[in-house]
Amino acid sequence: MNTLPLPWQRQLAEAFSNVTDLCRYLELDPAQLPLLPDYKEFPLRVPRGFVDCMEKANPCDPLLRQVLPVRDELVLYPGYSHDPVGDLNAMTATGVIHKYHGRVLLICTGGCAVNCRYCFRKHFPYGDQQLSRQKLQQALAYISARPEITEVILSGGDPLLLNDDKLGLLLDAVSAIPHVRRIRIHSRIPVVLPARITAELLQIFSDTPQKVVLVLHANHANELSQEVAKACADLTRHTVTLLNQSVLLKGVNDDSQSLLQLHEKLFDCGILPYYLHCLDRASGLGHFEVPEAQALSLMQSLREQLPGYLVPKLVKEQAGAAHKIRLG
Repeated sequence: MNTLPLPWQRQLAEAFSNVTDLCRYLELDPAQLPLLPDYKEFPLRVPRGFVDCMEKANPCDPLLRQVLPVRDELVLYPGYSHDPVGDLNAMTATGVIHKYHGRVLLICTGGCAVNCRYCFRKHFPYGDQQLSRQKLQQALAYISARPEITEVILSGGDPLLLNDDKLGLLLDAVSAIPHVRRIRIHSRIPVVLPARITAELLQIFSDTPQKVVLVLHANHANELSQEVAKACADLTRHTVTLLNQSVLLKGVNDDSQSLLQLHEKLFDCGILPYYLHCLDRASGLGHFEVPEAQALSLMQSLREQLPGYLVPKLVKEQAGAAHKIRLG
C-alpha cells in the first residue's frame, strides 16, 4: 500500500539530532569514529531523507562527512577566523549585509534544516541580527532609499525554513520596492528536505512579481534523489530559475569524477551550475580545505569533459573585496 510522505514540518521535527542514533541507523559503530565529544555549540541536525541518500556501513560516505561532528573541528589552523568573509563589517542595518554593488543580502533566519559542518556562518551572531517587525521595516527602508539596489538576496540560515505566511509577507514587502528587479533565495532545503516544496510555496513564488532565482546548494551527485528532482521540476514549472553553488570539500568532491557526476546530474534536474567555492576559512573547518592548485587542476578537468554551460565558476570570497575572486 502506498503511503503519503510526511509533511515537511514533521520531517524536520524528526531529523537526526543525536550522533549515536545516526550511527545506529547507518550501521556504524560510534566507537570506531573520531567523533567530536561535545557538539552542542553547533548541534547535529540532518533530515532522515538526506540520510537515506548515504551508503550504510560506510564511515567515509561523502554525505555523512558533511554532517558528522568530528574531532578535526578542534584543530586550529592559521588564517581561520569566526568571520572569514567579513559579514560583520558589511552589516549596514540589523539583518542587512551590503557587500556588493547592486545587491543586498537579508539574513531572514538563523535556522537550517541541516547543519553542515563546513558552514562559513557557523559562528555568526544570529541572535543579534533577528529581523523583528520594526527591524525589517528599517531594512526595507535601507533598500528603498538606494535605487542602485536591483537584487535582494534572502539568506540565513535558510530562508525556506520560514513558514509560508512569513515568507509570503517578506516577498510581498521586497516586491513593493520599485527598483528591485530580482529576488534571489539561497537555500539547501530543496536538496535536504524536498518535501518543503509544496503547492502552497510554489504559488507564493508564482505570485511574486519579480523574477525569483533559487540558488541551491548540492555538493555531491548522491544528494540529488528522485524527490529532489521532482521538487526541482515543480520549481522550474513555476518559472523559478534554478542555479547551484557547491563548496569544494576534501573527502567529499575533491576528485574530477565526483564533480563531473555532480554537474551532469544537476543539469538532469534542471539546475545550472553557478559557483564552485573554495572553502571559506571559518574556525574549525581546516580539515575540509582543498589546495587552490588542486582546485585549478580539477577545473581544468571539468573544462575538458563538460560543455561550457555545465562548468561552474571557481571562486573564493575575500573579506572587503568588491566581488568574489574568480580563480583560473
